[in-house]
Amino acid sequence: MAFSLAGDHEEVMSAINTTPLVDVMLVLLIIFLITIPVVTHTVRVDLPKERNQPRETKREDVTLSVDRSGNAWWNELMLKDPAELASRLHQAAATDPQPVLQIRGDGEADYSAVGRVVFAAQRAGIRKLGFITEPPAPQ
Repeated sequence: MAFSLAGDHEEVMSAINTTPLVDVMLVLLIIFLITIPVVTHTVRVDLPKERNQPRETKREDVTLSVDRSGNAWWNELMLKDPAELASRLHQAAATDPQPVLQIRGDGEADYSAVGRVVFAAQRAGIRKLGFITEPPAPQ
């Protein structure tokens, strides 16, 4: 009982009965101890490891570089205009088997310059396209 009236006294005696509170807290503690392992259990998955395996390049593979000013380079030959790039890409797409087009974009180059090269390769029908990047720094 939360309070009781003592017979002769007019004074109200108020005291908190903590027994129900302790009972409820123990029940909640038991429920949490049972459910937490179920909630934290996840599906076991083996995630792939990061690795950078150097690829062996073939002689027929084409390295297409884009420098910071937006100029395109076919292997080590600077291309004069987008028409020459399109012409070379169409020639490469017509060969069988198609060469792998590896794009090297300068980190300071505008994204649109690299995007134009990718778009030109797509329009020419190049099916194998890759990007050459720097390997991550060892930690």
